[in-house]
Amino acid sequence: MTNHVDAASDNRAIVVGAGLGGLSAAMRLGAKGYAVTVLDRLDRVGGRGSSITQDGHRFDLGPTIVTVPQVFEDLWAACGRDFHNDVDLRPLEPFYEVRWPDGSTFNAYSDTAKMKAEVAKLNPADVPGYMRFLEDSQKRYVVGYEGMLTKPMHRLWETIKVLPKFAQLRADKSIYSLAASRVKDKRLRMALSFHPLFIGGDPSHVTSIYALVAYLEKEFGVHYAMGGVQAIAEGMADVIRSQGGTIRHEVEADEILISGGAATGVRLTTGETVQAPLVISNTDAGHTYDHLLRNHKRKRWTTSKLAHKRWSMGLYVWYFGTKGTAEMWPDLGHHTILNGPRFTGLLQDIFMRGKLSDDMSLYIHRPSVTDPNVAPKGDDTFYALSPVPHLGWDNPVDWQEEEPRYRDKVAAQLDTVMPGFRDRISTEFAFTPDTFRDRYLSPHGCGFSIEPRILQSAWFRPHNVSEEARGLFLVGAGTHPGAGLPGVVASAEVVASMVPDAAQMPQQHRPDAHRMAAE
Repeated sequence: MTNHVDAASDNRAIVVGAGLGGLSAAMRLGAKGYAVTVLDRLDRVGGRGSSITQDGHRFDLGPTIVTVPQVFEDLWAACGRDFHNDVDLRPLEPFYEVRWPDGSTFNAYSDTAKMKAEVAKLNPADVPGYMRFLEDSQKRYVVGYEGMLTKPMHRLWETIKVLPKFAQLRADKSIYSLAASRVKDKRLRMALSFHPLFIGGDPSHVTSIYALVAYLEKEFGVHYAMGGVQAIAEGMADVIRSQGGTIRHEVEADEILISGGAATGVRLTTGETVQAPLVISNTDAGHTYDHLLRNHKRKRWTTSKLAHKRWSMGLYVWYFGTKGTAEMWPDLGHHTILNGPRFTGLLQDIFMRGKLSDDMSLYIHRPSVTDPNVAPKGDDTFYALSPVPHLGWDNPVDWQEEEPRYRDKVAAQLDTVMPGFRDRISTEFAFTPDTFRDRYLSPHGCGFSIEPRILQSAWFRPHNVSEEARGLFLVGAGTHPGAGLPGVVASAEVVASMVPDAAQMPQQHRPDAHRMAAE
């Protein structure tokens, strides 16, 4: 569907950043009749969900799991399109396998009977507690997901009115504490509570509301997009271009321009100015306020306030291809979580002490078991991800010096589940928190922006509509509702609900229209 835009109405819009949040925003604005220009510093769309192809291997750089296809189906439908005509989504069973050093395992399934069998395999006495945890999860889904995901939370009242429900659900308890109150086996406590790590949160401190993920997985399944999340991003880009939008690669925004209290456009690092009365920032909220608005006196998100926030962990990700291994390690599936000897102690080191430990837990991604196009025939493509401290601690890790040593430690862990893999490596590279800082302009090299603790969520998080300028909005991991594919895509739906259709623009004050819609 192509929307023809009347340039005289000045319905131009700029989206800074072509991550999944920015692309979602561009699609929704295009559907509302805006002439959208997307600016991105990378050479392809997708942001942290993009990919790198090297020596015949396609490496998905970031997210690999699609948990709520409905957010994409709704996004495509808003643009008059069918998501499944553009993206080939495959359900995974099991979703993933969790392994422990003692050789025990736990597979996650959509089927409740299978899940009860997995729980019983570790501790039969915990099956009733697991069923209570599922009830906990569904209740939190109704309040935290259905009730808040796509609703603007920039008014304090919107958060205040859900507090009674939060109190009833003991949102003050951590998800790990909730799991510990339901099951006794320490392995099961980990298996039921680790999910916040996928969005940058410490399970021993983030709210138990995040138990809703267990319900999401069972209700909607876990999926993989053939071609990786990159394929979703490219499908989004195709929709944007079909709407008449423009995507400019390898250009970097240096400043959001403000005049008379309203956004007027963006200045690039080259000095070029791109003008529009509507600016959507998909850069990290910290970068938006601390850099893109550095020449503007900020009312709320000052440098000092950002410095006092708790930020998500950093990530070490080793990407490698292996030669002739497609038939090797047959029990190593698409997604594997390989635990080290500690769980809560390791979380303390990463999130509370800023210490790089010798032990680690790894998330192993082996997409070649589902998608043969990620590697040459007979070969495999992997990434191994380890949560590590971010760069904002007093004595941050020197990754230029540490990276080779840490890679050897990761390899030693991987040898326990894929013996001999090092002799088969044909291509490799690694991302460290330094890479996240430099490639994605992520404050402190964090993997997921501001940590999603209860007092850093909803109203307490940087708002989708900015207090700093009329016509300025935020999408992506650092704003409401938070990180993860459903969150960043939903952030664009929140913004779209606050922005009037472009056809209304001539009847309203050009920069003020967006603020009026938000208020």
